[in-house]
Amino acid sequence: MSHVRTVLGDIRPEELGACDAHDHLFLRSPRLPGQELDDVPAARAELEAFRAAGGAAVVQWTPYGMGRRAADLAQLSRGTGIRIVCATGLHQAVHYEPELLARLRGGSLAELFVSELTEGIGASGVRAGLIKVAGGFHALDAHARWTMTAAAEAHHATGAPIAVHLEMGTGALDVLDLLCGELGVPGERVILGHLNRFPDPAVHRAAAGSGCWLAFDGPSRAHHATDWRMPEAVGALAEAGFGDRVLLGGDTVTAGARSVDGGPGMPYLLRRVRRLLAETVGAELATRILVEHPGRAFAADWPRVAARRT
Repeated sequence: MSHVRTVLGDIRPEELGACDAHDHLFLRSPRLPGQELDDVPAARAELEAFRAAGGAAVVQWTPYGMGRRAADLAQLSRGTGIRIVCATGLHQAVHYEPELLARLRGGSLAELFVSELTEGIGASGVRAGLIKVAGGFHALDAHARWTMTAAAEAHHATGAPIAVHLEMGTGALDVLDLLCGELGVPGERVILGHLNRFPDPAVHRAAAGSGCWLAFDGPSRAHHATDWRMPEAVGALAEAGFGDRVLLGGDTVTAGARSVDGGPGMPYLLRRVRRLLAETVGAELATRILVEHPGRAFAADWPRVAARRT
């Protein structure tokens, strides 16, 4: 039976509830100096605000080496009642110090991913529930091919879903050619992020035709085509018969984007984005996108291992 692997253990897909399918409670990168998400009380307040708006679950896409704070995720989930799914994986090379990448290249990246999915992240005991990797701008460089190859190997060992950061929303079909074509990952096990940033309906239809999930995320980013193009893009997918392949997320990556710091934050998905989408595709599909789809997208038939609940 398929389960969603949360930081407090495995649950049935239907137990996930209204879900922010792509966001960050904690994140640290050399690309964002001074803008780290590293404040536990602020993360708690954001989760509480999301819960007050009707939210039940958050999928954090922060991968290995970017300040995930896995042990804190478990405490926050327990304290707020919000189910949290944590990621393993590796982002673009620019988000890491060269010394760390050199060390990782000296070992097996796939084995690292599998260990975090099945045994736990460091001493926290928290197991990851997805693998996050990233493409480049309209292309896949050597780093992307390395990380995606490792992600595919880890997927084949565990069944874990693979979530992909698409740089500015581009390169979706190249990613699918590699993951699903060359590396044999089933389309329904792939989640493509940031499709709203490159709202090409032909690319969206072609990607959805593979069976993958299309995540429209990032209403906290006003300089991207987010809210104002999202209902139109999702409506076009629904008209083409692909309304059942859509996810929604907030992708909060800086403190100023949190609702508790004056930004739209996680509650905005339920307070505003849901309403905007419902006006285009109807309330029933909008609800399924937020409540039913994430459970299907992030569930897996996990290998039988000894249960580890933190």
